Amino acid sequence: MFSHIMLGANDLEVSRDFYDAALGALGVKPGSFSHDKYFYRGPGGVFAITKPIDGNEATHANGGTIGFSAKSMADVDAFHAIGVAHGGTSCEGDPGYREGAAGTIYIAWLRDPAGNKICAMHRPPK
Repeated sequence: MFSHIMLGANDLEVSRDFYDAALGALGVKPGSFSHDKYFYRGPGGVFAITKPIDGNEATHANGGTIGFSAKSMADVDAFHAIGVAHGGTSCEGDPGYREGAAGTIYIAWLRDPAGNKICAMHRPPK
């Protein structure tokens, strides 16, 4: 359904450091720089960060969350810890199990340096 997801960043290098570290915990290679943006490529699509093209400050989407797939609970925990160590802010409680419409998941949420809400999620086998 999606070709890519792009988020705004007020300080592109601070956000690059954060995403290189946090997504690296999920096995994603560091972002590649092109056309004033950093691109992270994976089998599920492309994620990118950019300074807003209109020149205004980047703002986060109230109610929006970008979710990244994790291969294990350990990867979710590493994403969270490394993200916090690289300028992210923990939100929505500690990493852990949550029950929802899709069943049991293991998940951790962060706010990136620009305030965007992201998460890493692992679906344990049934």
